[in-house]
Amino acid sequence: MSVLPICITGEPVLHRIADPVERFDSSLTDLVADMIDTMHEATGVGLAAPQVGVGLQLFVWSYRGGGPFDRRYRDALALDRAPTLGFNDAMSGVVVNPTLDLIWDEAGAGAILPAQPDIADEAEGCLSVPGVTYPLRRALGAILRGYDANGRPITVSARGWLARIFQHEYDHLRGTLYVDRLEEPYGQMAAELAHSKGWGRPGYTWTPGERT
Repeated sequence: MSVLPICITGEPVLHRIADPVERFDSSLTDLVADMIDTMHEATGVGLAAPQVGVGLQLFVWSYRGGGPFDRRYRDALALDRAPTLGFNDAMSGVVVNPTLDLIWDEAGAGAILPAQPDIADEAEGCLSVPGVTYPLRRALGAILRGYDANGRPITVSARGWLARIFQHEYDHLRGTLYVDRLEEPYGQMAAELAHSKGWGRPGYTWTPGERT
């Protein structure tokens, strides 16, 4: 399969709602395979189709667990206990035409979170805003529903960082980047970075594995 160029903020496909997938065929499975290769080459934990220039409602993910946020809040999130909908079997996958239900105070963990997102444990990045991370508060749990690449229904329950990945990638399908959600001063910092790089208009991509 192929490693695809990743669109950088400013490319129109990143800033509009993606279209539903209507055909579950070989072109879809080929796209999914390329997206998985691209995500791994970029050392990312998720990738949405608009990020590779395809305005369709699908994303892939891969998370090994054990990130700083999950380590810090493991007990409150009950991450050692398997949730009801298959978390342990869904640390990587693909979803097509998803919906996402958010759980903001799963297992009472919201009571112990700081008032503002933590600059270390809640720092989020994006392959379409490469090279930087900013803190962002997300829901602590999420239930993802949709279809796999063969059109079979799937449901995945997630806590902690996997829930964050789902929210981040689902946002991409709604035309929203994580930097659009940042509180100040981080929103201004992200805007200044984009301006300094010349981003914010069409034509900017990068390809994982290529020298720059």
